[in-house]
Amino acid sequence: MNLTNFQFETDGDGIGLLTWDMAGRSMNVITQDVMAELNAVVDHVAGEASIKGCVIASGKDTFSGGADLTMLEGFGSLFASKAKTEGYEKAMQFFFDGTRSLSQLYRKLETCGKPFAIAINGTCLGGAFELALSCHYRVVADGEKVRVGLPEVKVGLFPGAGGTQRVARLMPTGDALQMLFKGDQLRPQQAKQMGLVHEIAPAGEIVARAKTWIKNGGKGVAPWDEQNYRPPSGKVFSPGGMMIWPAANAIYRRETQDNYPAVKAILHAVYEGLQLPMDLALRVESRWFAKILRSPEARAMIRTLFVSMGELNKGARRPAGIPNATPKKIGVLGAGFMGASIAYVSALAGIEVVLIDRDQESADKGKALSHKLMTDQIMKGRAKTAERDALLSRIEATPDYGRLAGADMVIEAVFEDRAVKADVTRKALAVLGPDAIFASNTSTLPITSLAENSSKPEQFIGIHFFSPVERMMLVEVIMGKKTGDRALAMALDFVRAIRKTPIVVNDSRGFFANRCVLNYIREGHLMLAEGVPPAMIENMAKQAGMPVGPLSLNDEVALDLGWKILQAAKKDLGEAAVDPAQEKLLDAMVNKHERLGRKNRKGFYDYPEKGQKKLWPGLADLQAKKLDPDSLDREEMKLRFLVTQAVEAARTVEDGVIVDPREADVGSILGFGFAPYSGGALSYIDGMGAAKFVALCDRLAAKFGPRFAPPSLLREMASKGETFYGRFAAAKSAA
Repeated sequence: MNLTNFQFETDGDGIGLLTWDMAGRSMNVITQDVMAELNAVVDHVAGEASIKGCVIASGKDTFSGGADLTMLEGFGSLFASKAKTEGYEKAMQFFFDGTRSLSQLYRKLETCGKPFAIAINGTCLGGAFELALSCHYRVVADGEKVRVGLPEVKVGLFPGAGGTQRVARLMPTGDALQMLFKGDQLRPQQAKQMGLVHEIAPAGEIVARAKTWIKNGGKGVAPWDEQNYRPPSGKVFSPGGMMIWPAANAIYRRETQDNYPAVKAILHAVYEGLQLPMDLALRVESRWFAKILRSPEARAMIRTLFVSMGELNKGARRPAGIPNATPKKIGVLGAGFMGASIAYVSALAGIEVVLIDRDQESADKGKALSHKLMTDQIMKGRAKTAERDALLSRIEATPDYGRLAGADMVIEAVFEDRAVKADVTRKALAVLGPDAIFASNTSTLPITSLAENSSKPEQFIGIHFFSPVERMMLVEVIMGKKTGDRALAMALDFVRAIRKTPIVVNDSRGFFANRCVLNYIREGHLMLAEGVPPAMIENMAKQAGMPVGPLSLNDEVALDLGWKILQAAKKDLGEAAVDPAQEKLLDAMVNKHERLGRKNRKGFYDYPEKGQKKLWPGLADLQAKKLDPDSLDREEMKLRFLVTQAVEAARTVEDGVIVDPREADVGSILGFGFAPYSGGALSYIDGMGAAKFVALCDRLAAKFGPRFAPPSLLREMASKGETFYGRFAAAKSAA
């Protein structure tokens, strides 16, 4: 065998060891070459009488992240090309055969007659875990970083190499569907309890344990290929089965609002597959997989949440020629919730942190958040006491600015007040070395104006986190007019070190994310003022694909903050910058009724000490009129929520805030949950087509006001038949 991605050897007991170790890659991925080599190994093991069985292991410190999704993207391009030259039917047959080749390979391994075991270290996800499921015995390492799972649904796909069929035959149907719907990464103990792996062992023993299983007579037959096999939940058409499927369909609709074809395909594949022998079931799965792979939702989600996000995480926007600039020591000014959270994620990444506030008590209170967050992880079995102690030792809480000496970077995270920010900036700069980078975590104030407090504006940059910092994956890196490349490089290296995804935006009021999401919240306010029932506002927003309704989201970020933003905008930009209906509503909520949001348990919702939140009944008294919900156009409401955000995203491109479509799409999904099935705010427009989108904007503007009016850039794109990814491809290539 001529192997380049694997090494194969046989020991004295006649047991083969196939070690997957792709040269020049930090992680093994499934490619066409890998598939061809694995196929040759299966033939060799099956055909060589002296080989009793084979163990598959990884030569890297992790197993594999699964298939290279760009390979799957390539099938789509080849399909389009063949459809033009050979016709749709032949192209579709080629596409189907190509996309099911991995499933067929795994089935060949599973039925070759020789036992295959797998030794899993580190991460084993997607197509790699489907490989594991096709092996007859699975040993997983016992380690904090070990994860297995089938996360394909998170990029608009589903497990198409046998995953839906094997999981549904190893676990009760309801549990299998829940796992496939969520796409969670499982820890070793979870996977074993669920019946997905057979054994957990110390990392240094997993290969030996797998070999021992083969040596002791392990059979090369999967459970579902045994004559007496019965699915864990029995037959689909049985009393037990009928307890599962109606509920599963209801859960699917509740969780997806019917926006995610891949999740519906999982339902189909499992439901239909469990009624068939395994080979036919796999063929059914493959048909659904081919259908979903060609769906616009999958194409958009793969591009944004896999390809683009991967490129941004690897430094697509990092200036060339600047050595690694990851800070070893940082200062955080302000130990409030945001500053304390920034300190936590930084210390978690191994960075030394000086956390500063006005007095020792306030600084200590901020550090206590890290203690709480780590304790929560310990209670869940995800961290150890020693790890908490080590993290806390990296955070120094103090009111002494002198302790900032030697810091590579300082992040200011104090109250959104220019005077306060100017004061702490001057105090910090008086201590910092000449090369230190200064960053502001401001959410709305322009970075260029804040940089006026520094004598070195080229070393001043914005790093905007989203709350809660420890859970939100996006960070906006904001370039002031004079920000230099070294500051940008350090900011991006820092964001990468704390395992967040950065987008680089140019300076403006509200930057990118807040400009879009404030439009979303405003639309909810205006619907309420129009007389739309509050519950309908929230439900239509979620049906449109948003994670939470605009009223609920406003409660989370605080109503009084929204009031202050309106007043600041009116002061800086004039009366026309504020919608009077929105101002009237927030004035009543904040100033008359003192309803500030979740923080004081009173906002658009009531938040009881115990029990679930409920919409405040008093909202009805704030509506001058009340519209009949049956008279309202539900599709139009959903469009209003998405279009108001997407058109603002287009304006940020016209304004030069966004220069790369990838960042708008990744930022809109990670930052404020813009309908992930669309691929992001600009992909939403591209998917609809600029001309159709402009016409929709004009219709909404005529009915609801100029906030929906499309910018000149969009009209020009519509006239030329352009897309954002087509027009700005040069910017992407240059990045």
